[in-house]
Amino acid sequence: MRHAMNNVSPLVLLAALLAGVGASAWAQPLSCSSDGVPRPVALLERFISADCDVCWRDAATPKPGRGELALDWIAPGQRGDDAPLSAAALRDALARMKELGVAAPGTATNSRLPTHSKGHNLRVARGPSFNGYMGASIELKPGSGGPWHAWLLLVEALPAGAAGSPVPRNLVRNVFQPDWGNPGPLSKREQMRLFESRPMSIPPNANPLRLQVVGWVQDAQGRIQAIARSRCAPAAGKG
Repeated sequence: MRHAMNNVSPLVLLAALLAGVGASAWAQPLSCSSDGVPRPVALLERFISADCDVCWRDAATPKPGRGELALDWIAPGQRGDDAPLSAAALRDALARMKELGVAAPGTATNSRLPTHSKGHNLRVARGPSFNGYMGASIELKPGSGGPWHAWLLLVEALPAGAAGSPVPRNLVRNVFQPDWGNPGPLSKREQMRLFESRPMSIPPNANPLRLQVVGWVQDAQGRIQAIARSRCAPAAGKG
């Protein structure tokens, strides 16, 4: 199990571009889950080196197709904390690229994976932010049929024009990987469902109102079996 922490440097480009206020200053919705949200049919994962701020501003960035979900990973660059995008860089991006068999980007690279659903229902949810953390959960029903490799991401949804990007982005801000390797027989409860809930740290330069969670599960061959993303229900009395 991992609960990744961000390597944040206040001296680099994104630290200024993505600067936010303290989590307690934001009015927060009560319910944010994948319930009723259309299931993505594929993942488009866009990887950028932290050295390549030009890549972040590239208007020709590949766009998701119909029903696809785009995720944006920033990988640590050769320049370390001096890289212009280092404030949003995650070492988990390197782990994800290794899993996909994708070379670490000198500039930018992309990967598309469709779902191969076998009837599993995946649910993700997040709670309100508090003291720099946000509770997040992932649940798979039924839990049998593994072993599974699961990813749960804290993602910041940036509209086009935000932080200098000409395209909308779902910037990966934190990562948790549940231990669903199924090394032994599952209990009756685990056969019914697999469930994990964890606090995930919020980078100081993230806007809590833009944070959601995305999760997926893969089989032993790396094929995605289910994808889910959260969406916040309107607060009571709001349209």
